[in-house]
Amino acid sequence: MSRALRALLAACLLPLVPACAPGSPDPLVVLGPWTGAEGEAFEAALTRLDDGTGRTYTYEGTRSLRETLVSQLEADTPPDVAILNSIGELTEYARRGRLRPLAAETATRAYRPWAPTLLVDGRLRSFWVPLKVDLKSLVWSREGASGEDPSWCVGLASQATSGWPGTDWVEDILLHQAGPTLYSEWATSRLGWRDPAVRRAWTTWARLLREGPGAPVERSLTTSYEGVSGPGGPRGLLDSPGFDCTHEHQSAFIRYLYAGEDVRVEPSARYLDGRAEYRGAFEVSGDMAAVFSDDPAAQELVERLSGPVGRQRWRAEADPAVRPLFPTTTGLPPTEPVSPVEREIDALLTSRARTLCFDASDVMPPELRDAFHRAVLAFFRDSSEAHLTSLLEQLDTVRVEVDKVSGATRSFRPPEDICASPGG
Repeated sequence: MSRALRALLAACLLPLVPACAPGSPDPLVVLGPWTGAEGEAFEAALTRLDDGTGRTYTYEGTRSLRETLVSQLEADTPPDVAILNSIGELTEYARRGRLRPLAAETATRAYRPWAPTLLVDGRLRSFWVPLKVDLKSLVWSREGASGEDPSWCVGLASQATSGWPGTDWVEDILLHQAGPTLYSEWATSRLGWRDPAVRRAWTTWARLLREGPGAPVERSLTTSYEGVSGPGGPRGLLDSPGFDCTHEHQSAFIRYLYAGEDVRVEPSARYLDGRAEYRGAFEVSGDMAAVFSDDPAAQELVERLSGPVGRQRWRAEADPAVRPLFPTTTGLPPTEPVSPVEREIDALLTSRARTLCFDASDVMPPELRDAFHRAVLAFFRDSSEAHLTSLLEQLDTVRVEVDKVSGATRSFRPPEDICASPGG
């Protein structure tokens, strides 16, 4: 079934959708990572973006985003727009000629470090734009919990991408111990995994986790980052039975689990045995929109989604606990009062941080990123020096092999500068 036919059939299942009328243009298909309340809010914002343009939009939300997109590309039925969180994957699609360069107006919103430019056929081009972003270098705890002797909550299970909460730990530690320059070199494969600074980040993580009771190893390996589910859904690791923990290292998105509770958030730097000059550095992630279609309306949709109107409508549709954060607040009107947690995160993200660096594993090619995830899980079980040496050697082997297969040519260069000041 073609992409256009699939989208048209989906639209015709909805009552009174004008796209089903004879001669109407096909709905644009948007593939993205949001489901549940997040997906509903984004889909509602998409619907309100029509504004009489005559185009309608079909949103396909999935937790298996990479697998879904790969299968659609193999069937030559790509979405018009896809929203991905991996610069490594986006870079690969650009290298293979599957992405369309952004239109000029949208390219001005390709804020670094979420959207670095690529050298393609001798020209620096922008191929994706951040829609929603998150701050990662954060620690969550209960109000009143002492930060002097934390015991850490760790849940590493996440379906096909288990292990990423552990890679976030290693990345954040390396950023604060070695600084943005070395961090960037490592994330973009210009620095090997056996470098002493990289090894120290792994051993620091193991030492921090050994200092408190936390939870048994197998429980952490098999429990989701959302924690144990109760009658009302996920409870968060701070509330989950079997986790004797006081602090959690997790991205800003986790606030939906603790909305309205007596939970505080603070920068992670002071917990990571880092250097004082790097306390203003923060790791970030993002969900970026890229165009896979030659339909001009796909470019127009990304331009509207990334602009003030799209942002305002998305925020208006979203519940406070899943309200999106943006790379800059420029052009946004004041909103209704927000929680102290959201206010703190937004201030760090847009003004108080000195340097923002994109999530290192999401910069890496998918094969290397996946090997990193697996290595973290193996290290969590056995953090001995000998085992770590073996794991780092294996990761270096994968790094070299991936570089051979997808190495840069004279006409193409992947991004290298993945850190920037707030505001791009």
